[in-house]
Amino acid sequence: MPVHVALLRGINVGGGNKIAMTELRALADELGWERAETYIQSGNLVFEAADERTELEMALEAGIRRRFGLDIPAIVRAADEWPALVAADPFPEAAEAEPNRLMLLLSKRPPGPEAAAALQERARDGERVAVAAGALWIHYAGGAGTSKLTPALIDRLVGSPATARNWRTVLKLQEMLGR
Repeated sequence: MPVHVALLRGINVGGGNKIAMTELRALADELGWERAETYIQSGNLVFEAADERTELEMALEAGIRRRFGLDIPAIVRAADEWPALVAADPFPEAAEAEPNRLMLLLSKRPPGPEAAAALQERARDGERVAVAAGALWIHYAGGAGTSKLTPALIDRLVGSPATARNWRTVLKLQEMLGR
């Protein structure tokens, strides 16, 4: 059965949208998905399921609404897509030197060709933005916490909900997807 990763946006941040990872794995079991594993508390779920990306996203979002009463965007990618994302990293020096400040942003729909340029225009403090392998990449040279590149701005310019994972998490998910 195909392996996938689901990335939930905005859970367990600042005391809101709480979902325990044991409960997320239980939900995956309820949905009929197999071998569900989570990584850290930010909503990274690796699992096996036969459905397509859109169906998996809709099922997970509906399950979260039903079980937790939360409207949380879920972004799903197949395991075989992940190596291309990792290989496309446009900022390898940042990945090496500052892996916690390099973010891979995945969105429900691919970012438009103007998204990176529009975000780069708003970037400050050495921030760099690029699109590679159908994903948005941001190097937050000064850290993401003080950036003006907010989730709401990113969603608006990308044209659909997006969620970010730092380089360390990207590599850990690749390891999990390869098992």
